[in-house]
Amino acid sequence: MAALSGRYMEFHEVHGANVRIDPTGTQATRVESFANGVCFSKQPLLPGELFLVEIEEKELGWCGHLRVGLTSIDPRSLEVVPEYSLPDLVSLGDSWIFAITRNHNRAPPEEGEEEEGGSRRSKDFFTASHLLIGSMRIPMDKLVGRSRPGRFSHILDDLYKTNALPPTARRSRIGVLYVPRAQGTADMHIVINGEDMGPCSRGIPTHQPLYAVVDVFAATKSVRLVQLEYGFASLQTLCRQIIQKHIVHRTAIAWLDLPQLFKHVCMYE
Repeated sequence: MAALSGRYMEFHEVHGANVRIDPTGTQATRVESFANGVCFSKQPLLPGELFLVEIEEKELGWCGHLRVGLTSIDPRSLEVVPEYSLPDLVSLGDSWIFAITRNHNRAPPEEGEEEEGGSRRSKDFFTASHLLIGSMRIPMDKLVGRSRPGRFSHILDDLYKTNALPPTARRSRIGVLYVPRAQGTADMHIVINGEDMGPCSRGIPTHQPLYAVVDVFAATKSVRLVQLEYGFASLQTLCRQIIQKHIVHRTAIAWLDLPQLFKHVCMYE
């Protein structure tokens, strides 16, 4: 995982007509209608690298939610970004995209292979430091979203951690990655709030770069990229984890004698 260290994730400058990317390149907001919200990762993903977004804003009145996946189409080669990821982008070929639902689409296990991922959680889910997908080790620290601090935030936090809320709720964190397999192919996995949903596409060719696809569609209005740390955790992360471990509830962080910016990090991550 050392090769993944230090990569700053951003959205590509090529995107759907109704999407606006903020100056940091990390927030994508659909400003009109319910479609034309297709976005791509700025760089092709590395094997095992998770492209993770948090749903920041919803919009009532539309049917449908976030869609994510992979494509080997270079966004710069598109004369016009398709209106929809499903079916428009997929119909161009070399794209594997799924709508996010609680009962996620999963590829059946191959012959002689045990079923993996899905709704089952290991007994050490709440204490594990990493999510294990094949030989990939993904830090768990930022995989689960958190509510905004408030009167009932402790209840919401428990709901997020246990995935009791719909996967498309505000603060849910959804990511996509690919795991190399034999003969130049890979499996695509989708991770929802720290849970590996299992391989949803198999046999994806890896001879071409693979870009992440995020379709800010319908009821999902705005998403923000979450930066992950691979390898050793930063000093800031270690300090935050210790502080959170020794407080009754994270709203109490507001009363600590800490720099305001660091208190913000401790409360919201």
